[in-house]
Amino acid sequence: MARLEGKVALVTGGLRGIGRAIVDRFVEEGARVMVADLDEQGGDLAAQHGEQVFYHRLDVTRDVDWVAALAVLEAWAGRPNVLVNNAGTSRTGSIADASEADWQFVMNANALSVFLGCRHAVRLMAEAGGAIVNIASARGQRPGSTQAAYSASKAAVLNLTESTALHCGENRLPIRCNAICPGVVETPLTRAHVAKSGGAAPFETMAKMQATGRLGQPHEVADAVVFLASDEASFVTGAILNVDGGFRIRDR
Repeated sequence: MARLEGKVALVTGGLRGIGRAIVDRFVEEGARVMVADLDEQGGDLAAQHGEQVFYHRLDVTRDVDWVAALAVLEAWAGRPNVLVNNAGTSRTGSIADASEADWQFVMNANALSVFLGCRHAVRLMAEAGGAIVNIASARGQRPGSTQAAYSASKAAVLNLTESTALHCGENRLPIRCNAICPGVVETPLTRAHVAKSGGAAPFETMAKMQATGRLGQPHEVADAVVFLASDEASFVTGAILNVDGGFRIRDR
């Protein structure tokens, strides 16, 4: 039997990169998936996955958008059993040169979005149960001096994950909440960053940030999400799972 057979999932930021890999793996494992994203180009998902996937535009920083998206999801497939808070962004800037606008933008996209998603999921899953998986970052554990806002936002996601897991446990709600911390993963955004920098040197630099000496692949993160979303992780909550090639423990 497929590991997510009969599950209804919502994946934010699901059109490309890690999010797209999660959607593809969820479908392989039998889930019906709403792909929520800001991009309007979601048509190829239906062409690839048919009726198992439904696209809906969602601004994860707006509560009214969450309410609307979840109503559409319930009408399409029922209440969600799984929420993956994957959508996020980054802006480079140290504490000396990041602007207040940079801080607000990144914190809204990376932390407020997860707060809103978790809050709605806890309400909707309170009776039937479910799993929340938050995509954080190893930068939330090992901050970078030039990523002040990003590092802080991902640390907030980790703390919120544990707080949500505690709330559900203390109130005997059948909901698990866990987080994954990827390292540097080869995605369209990563490739775009390298293209701007020019040459292969940035790829080599990023690869050396992991103890494994290479970049991660989206499917490697997606495989871990499948585990946390499935009943195989029935005794796992409040956990922070590093899928980072040793990024967190790299000593230089």
